[in-house]
Amino acid sequence: MSDATVVLDGESLTPEDVTAVAREGADVALTDDAREAVRAARERVADVVDSDEAVYGVTTGFGELVDERIPREELARLQTNLLRSHSAGSGDPLPTEAVRAMLLARLNALVKGYSGVRETVVDHLTALLNEGVHPVVPRTGSLGASGDLAPLAHASLVLIGEGEAEFEGERLDGEAALARAGLAPLTLGAKEGLALVNGTQLTVGLGALLVVDTERLVRAADVAGALTTEVTLSSTVPSHPAIQAVRPHEGQAASAANLRRLTAESEIVDSHRNCDRVQDAYSTRCLPQVHGAVRDAVSHLREAVETELNSATDNPLVFRRESIAGRSDDGATAAAARASGTDRAAVLSGGNFHGEPLALRLDYLTSALTELAAIAERRVDRMLNPNTQESHLPPFLTSRPGLRSGYMIAQYTAAALVDECRATGRAATDNTPVSGNQEDHVSMSATAAWGARETADRVARVLGVELLCGAQAAEFVDDDLAPGRGSGAAYEAVRERVPPLEADRPLADEMATVAELVASRDLEDRVNEALDEPLV
Repeated sequence: MSDATVVLDGESLTPEDVTAVAREGADVALTDDAREAVRAARERVADVVDSDEAVYGVTTGFGELVDERIPREELARLQTNLLRSHSAGSGDPLPTEAVRAMLLARLNALVKGYSGVRETVVDHLTALLNEGVHPVVPRTGSLGASGDLAPLAHASLVLIGEGEAEFEGERLDGEAALARAGLAPLTLGAKEGLALVNGTQLTVGLGALLVVDTERLVRAADVAGALTTEVTLSSTVPSHPAIQAVRPHEGQAASAANLRRLTAESEIVDSHRNCDRVQDAYSTRCLPQVHGAVRDAVSHLREAVETELNSATDNPLVFRRESIAGRSDDGATAAAARASGTDRAAVLSGGNFHGEPLALRLDYLTSALTELAAIAERRVDRMLNPNTQESHLPPFLTSRPGLRSGYMIAQYTAAALVDECRATGRAATDNTPVSGNQEDHVSMSATAAWGARETADRVARVLGVELLCGAQAAEFVDDDLAPGRGSGAAYEAVRERVPPLEADRPLADEMATVAELVASRDLEDRVNEALDEPLV
């Protein structure tokens, strides 16, 4: 558990904050300004309810039932019914980290002050996170518009003492879980059920974790690629700053800089600096360009995630009437005059719940990560394949080829993982209309997030195979030649977990061990300890 506290203000939540809360158990607190924003928004909702005006989701039904007017005495039941009816997910439960990330992101959206919930609602959500009450949420059911409805409904059901939650390793009904946290079930007020379920918080929570994970993956790919560059006696000239300067993509420059740092002081590189080989295969020569393009894709996702984490994404949104007047000269003023609400509160219906800004970038990330796996698998082949490997390396990195198969089948697995990556993605280009065709275009953003998450896991395993093979190939390099400072540290990190392959043995557990080294901070921490400047 973390001793840190992440303070929410609706404006500054980061992917690193999400990781701290979701994975490390950091506590959550709210700023005074955030609380004031919540109270002010609730006053505007109360003003609307008192006016008896027809306002979507406040005094009307939902989706295709938008024209059904709800009597004032039934408004609380309307919100409760919403949570119950929308808790229609399917499949295995979400991992705890995904649930925590989703709750945190929803809480931060509510405290922006445009959703109209009472302060007690945000306090209950805060308590769920701080006390470790984790709703049981089926994985499948979100279409990414109107946001992640089913997952958020299952999570919110616990707040009213229904559904199920895990607490200290025990699965309990919602009321019992709340009691363990010292909370009583909520009775929802007007708009509160809708505010809890309407938004992209599963997608953006998963996206935030992905940003952190995939930034680490690209750095791990640089490490694995640097080790492969050395043991295949490839050149480091392609990482020269002059080459990057005349094609100044940020990601390319960063990966090239990492390769230079990782191979600094390498006697292996120096030993063949003036050899007869003119150029290397693309999988090593174009490492900065390919890894760099993946970096840029991750940066593109980070930009969207950071915006989305600090956005109001439910519908309708509640504004101060005066805040929306005169926003532009394109008819917005006239539109504001027609907005639902009162002379103090303007209620605007829109589509901020639509997950397309995340879905497209998540699909893009899946494609980019697939390329990271593909180039790593090709480097594995350069080390193993007797038709392409250097003369100092034996076929499949075994001293008795034929009698022994060495790492032959590890490359098969890497190839299978790459093919699975290639078969994943493009969720955002699909569309199945729902809700009586009222919701006739959906984003599938949560599906895109799961595809990217599964792809990241496969990439870590492919990179693990490359590191395993790189460490084995190093056993056939002249013992008198020292590797680079960073690549040498990577070799040692692998060898602490897996001994050299002197005779055939099952490889599955060793591959899993090194994949975990790649996915965790351990590899990066070990390498950075050996460098003057950390990896970028």
